[in-house]
Amino acid sequence: MLDISDKITTLRIARARAVVRVSEETIQKILNCEVPKGDVIKIAKTYAIVRAKKTPELIPFCHNIPVEWVDSDVRIEGSRIMIEVTAKTTYKTGCEMEALTGACCTALTVYDMLKPIDKDIEILSVKLVDKEGGKSEFREEIPEEFRAGVLVVSDSVFAGKKKDSAGQNILKKLEEIGVGDTEYKIVPDEVEQIREEVSGWCDRGFQLVITTGDTGLSPRDSTPEGGSPSY
Repeated sequence: MLDISDKITTLRIARARAVVRVSEETIQKILNCEVPKGDVIKIAKTYAIVRAKKTPELIPFCHNIPVEWVDSDVRIEGSRIMIEVTAKTTYKTGCEMEALTGACCTALTVYDMLKPIDKDIEILSVKLVDKEGGKSEFREEIPEEFRAGVLVVSDSVFAGKKKDSAGQNILKKLEEIGVGDTEYKIVPDEVEQIREEVSGWCDRGFQLVITTGDTGLSPRDSTPEGGSPSY
């Protein structure tokens, strides 16, 4: 079982589909409710929900997630019985297995109900159709007017003795998440110069100011004082 304790909780949705092929005669018996074991479509719809909710009991490494909603659709298209199961949860991991288990077990149930009257039944496929949620979709749109400042505090970088990598990486990350208006400056580890740049950006309405570099825990570590301008 994977450790998901550090994942974020988001709304997650998954939809799976199973396809069962039968003869035309069997289709007619299903439509006319002439199958000895009962109403195939009604039973399949109900069983899909039941099995989806019991997934952790069937799949050994599947997390026991709070399944908040399951829906099933069983319909006939030609000689095929189409089974679709949709699961929804608000949790740290997705519900793909719940949707797949519901679809797969329902296909087996349909097979079991029809095998006394049809010897050529075939489960053609069971697959995940789509899924939503998770950190890949948890992204807030950045307003066009959003501005950010990146301040590199370093005596050696300011003097040209060392190349700045931290500040450049921050700029790259800001660009990746959609921040287009950024300013980048390098200052030595001096309180007044740090305060001047930070205060200037705050006065101009910058929504985000990031400082990086600095000497560390030493008498030359001036960023905490310079990065906290008083008004």
